[in-house]
Amino acid sequence: MRLTVYTDYALRLLMYLAISGDGLATIEEIAESYGVSKNHLMKVAHQLGVGGYIKTMRGRHGGLRLAKPPKDIGLGDVVRFTEADLTVVMCLEPLEDDCEARPNCVLHEALELARRAFITVLDEYTLYDLVSPRSALRTALSISPDGEPRS
Repeated sequence: MRLTVYTDYALRLLMYLAISGDGLATIEEIAESYGVSKNHLMKVAHQLGVGGYIKTMRGRHGGLRLAKPPKDIGLGDVVRFTEADLTVVMCLEPLEDDCEARPNCVLHEALELARRAFITVLDEYTLYDLVSPRSALRTALSISPDGEPRS
């Protein structure tokens, strides 16, 4: 199973905000910390705001912050929100021209079980779990302990 870059960016953005604490972070500083596209990150931030995962504050002193505590943001929920299609192979999609072997196909059953297991494991983690090595992540992303980015 492979997640999209969109989901990768969403998870990174949420992790950054969780590590930053209560302070506001800008898309520019997050993009710089990860070395990713600011434009793509802006799209992701907008969608995470629509989904209720982050709050965006406009203006000169604006930025982003989490809309709820990291313990309340489930990894599986975020992945389901950001991934339009978690289908492993075409035969798992409901199609009008179904595969002739599908009623007796063990492969279909095995792949569907694997997909469910993947999501089940993600459901066991929260954003809080992802950022538990807080000080190491702060150092890696150049975030000071008070939440301000390091120069």
